[in-house]
Parts: sequence; C-alpha cells; structure tokens
Amino acid sequence: MSNAFIRKLSAFERLNDDDRAWLLWLTSRTDYVSADHDLIREGDKPDNVHLILEGFAMRYKLTPEGRRQIFAYLIPGDFCDFQVALLKTMDHSVATLSACQVVQLPPSSIIELTDRRPTLTRALWMCSLVDEATLREWLVNLGQRSAPHRISHLFCELHVRMNAVGLVTDGSFELPITQTELSDTMGLSVVHVNRSLKELREAGLVTMKDNRIVIRDVHRLKEYSGFDPAYLHLQWPSPEGA
Repeated sequence: MSNAFIRKLSAFERLNDDDRAWLLWLTSRTDYVSADHDLIREGDKPDNVHLILEGFAMRYKLTPEGRRQIFAYLIPGDFCDFQVALLKTMDHSVATLSACQVVQLPPSSIIELTDRRPTLTRALWMCSLVDEATLREWLVNLGQRSAPHRISHLFCELHVRMNAVGLVTDGSFELPITQTELSDTMGLSVVHVNRSLKELREAGLVTMKDNRIVIRDVHRLKEYSGFDPAYLHLQWPSPEGA
C-alpha cells in the first residue's frame, strides 16, 4: 500500500521529491499495536507524536460516570496527537479500533519539519485547521440532524477522507466500528442506531457489514444527508480507487 501520510499531505500541498523522500524515511519504522488498545490516555505526559500509518483509531473522553464520547475517527495518514510537542498533558484519550501500524515521532522531528520544510509545514497547518473544522461540523451534526442523517453524514465524510488516501473501491471502504461505537459517537442509544442503519439500508443508501461501509450511490447519500465536503478543504483529492 502507498504511504497514506504522504497521500494525505499531498491533498493539501504539492510535495517535491525531497519532501516525499524525507517523509518516507521519517515513517519507515512502525510499531504494531493491537485493536482496542489505548495509545495514550487523558492525563498522560506524552513523549512522542503518534501517526497512524495503517489501521483505525479514535479520540474519546470519559465522563466521571464512565460514559464515553467519541469525537473523532482517525484513519491511515492521520496524526493522533500532533500538538503534544507543546502540551504538557493529554486532555483526551486515543485508542485503536483495529490493529494498527503506528509511527512514533519525537517532538524534535516535528520541530525540524516546521523549521526547515515550509511546504510540509503548510500541509500540517492545513491538517490542524481541517481537524478543527471537522469538529465544528460534528457539533452541527449532533445538534441539528436526525439520527439517520447524522450517521449518513459521518459515512459521507469518511468516504471523502478515505478516498483522499486511496482507500475507497466502488463506493466501499473499511470501517471497523461497532454499533456501540456509533452510539457513543452520535449520542444515541444502540437501539436507535440499529433502527437508523436499517432505515438507511432499506432506502438503498448504505450498508454496514463485515467492517465495511458500502455506499451504492455516493451522490444520493450526500444529498440525503446534506453533506458538503467544503469543510475538509481538500485541494487535490485522490480519484476513487487510485
């Protein structure tokens, strides 16, 4: 598989050969992390920046009562905690959803990148800005859309993001999440999530099966959910299946 991190940054800036070679070297050493494992917990003092090169993860917080809110899904090419070079402690947790190949980067690597490689710095700034824009869109999703529209909007977003790193084929992409995790994402009961997925399936819009999302007609699903990809700010998204 091609390097998802390079593909992601290339969606924001045109990278030269030297930058691409440096990124390949930077991400050449990976650690295997099993599914359902906390990469870093709220309150931890981080030593390294984590980058997901393969696999899926999530950002989440727990309430004092132990209830979980998931507020981001991390796909191949995503930083888990880019800001740790500046933070003293983590204010949320990051856990794997599937087995992952993770790159651990010392803060010195991030400093070198920002000091010496302006194109990559601009691309990373765009990644951070898109993370903020995505969180704003998720707030609108939770507060203003019905349950089926919330879920379909999320699937549209993930389709665009996965396509940008070359991981969509014929409207289908891997997404190893459970209905319980969707429940903790959408602020809905598992029963309500199940009912909403059934509604989407019976309408011929989307199927969630065997850790994959199958979208029969992406344009129709975008219209149904009111999805506008502008907040993802992709300049050169990859063609589906590329």
